[in-house]
Amino acid sequence: MDTLETIRRRGNQGITRISYGANLPVDRANDVVSFLTERGLVKEDDYDGGRGYRITSRGGEFLQALKTVKTYLVPVDLTTNML
Repeated sequence: MDTLETIRRRGNQGITRISYGANLPVDRANDVVSFLTERGLVKEDDYDGGRGYRITSRGGEFLQALKTVKTYLVPVDLTTNML
């Protein structure tokens, strides 16, 4: 979710800036962006004479759906004994 949000927020960016924004090492960010690209959530574009990435409309819809689901998830406190 952080990677998609970073790409959405910053617009067309290279992999290094995406990795900084998502707080991931560049190699891991590259794997995540490749995964998202294969599924049509991110699109590769030209960026400063190199390769950049931008979120697609499908990626925006997916990100919004994730945010909606996240509002319904309640953190579980494992320190209390429910038995």
